[in-house]
Amino acid sequence: MDRLTQLESFVSVATRGSLTAAAKAEGVAPAIMGRRIDALEARLGVKLLLRTTRRLTLTHEGSAFLEDCQRLLIEFANAEASVSAGGVKASGHLRVTAPAGFGRRHVAPLVPRFHALHPEVTISLNLSDRVVDVTGENFDCAVRVGDLPDSSLVSLRLADNRRRCVATPAFLRRHGTPRHPSDLARFACLTLSSDASQTRGWAFRVPSASGEPETIHLKPSGPLDCSDGQVLHDWCLAGHGIAWRSGWEIEAEVEAGLLVPVLDDFAAPPNGIYAVFPQRKHLALRVRLWLDFLKAEYGRPEFWSGTMAAAHPDTTNPTEKTR
Repeated sequence: MDRLTQLESFVSVATRGSLTAAAKAEGVAPAIMGRRIDALEARLGVKLLLRTTRRLTLTHEGSAFLEDCQRLLIEFANAEASVSAGGVKASGHLRVTAPAGFGRRHVAPLVPRFHALHPEVTISLNLSDRVVDVTGENFDCAVRVGDLPDSSLVSLRLADNRRRCVATPAFLRRHGTPRHPSDLARFACLTLSSDASQTRGWAFRVPSASGEPETIHLKPSGPLDCSDGQVLHDWCLAGHGIAWRSGWEIEAEVEAGLLVPVLDDFAAPPNGIYAVFPQRKHLALRVRLWLDFLKAEYGRPEFWSGTMAAAHPDTTNPTEKTR
């Protein structure tokens, strides 16, 4: 059996959540999809999916393998496109959505750059903090930050996103520095209000009774809270307390010394920044190029440090050949 077909079938089953849905999308019998998954698991010597009559779930190994498979299939499609497209230029309309705060900082500045490289592509950018229905609302791609819910969308991890506790040097001089997450109970913490989406609280890794680190979630409090993350960021910069913010939001201020990280020894493992898009056998060239562009930009450390403009000269007259 073709190994590529096995990988494609595994991704289709895992993202759609059932053998039947994946088989229907490909126009084959569910039994055929089942045999492909069985053959893949036998070849790898590991269980990827747990199947019952009611549901299908990924094992730990299956979750990790799914991300690798999605990346490999995208790279394979891009490799084919780079040969088959030849001198064909990308064209048409690209519809992209992203969270409002992240999108303003790290997606919107890239849109004109991408258009300068591919002038025959028109682009609509939607910024919203609600979870947009990518397929139902006819978007080509969504940029999302954090853990992804189960869905039928394909995901491509673009970068890591680390959450850190930060405060201004002046605040720490006045009030001291927490040495353990439990110390936060004694400090003014700037938190999202109860109607915001961060329901689990601030995540930390601490030693457990067995000696192995475990992730805990705390809900610190303080005299100020807000439902808007940008406001919390501004309050933190003004010295009103300790905030737990994403690296994409604070990296430049940390490097400039305006904010000081605390409790980094207890930081939880990073989550991800992803591009997600509908499951399609053939992505439009403009979508593939946009995904490549995001991956390349977000893969450069200077992008997050606020030195992006210095690293990128004016691209209004790009010399790079468009495909």
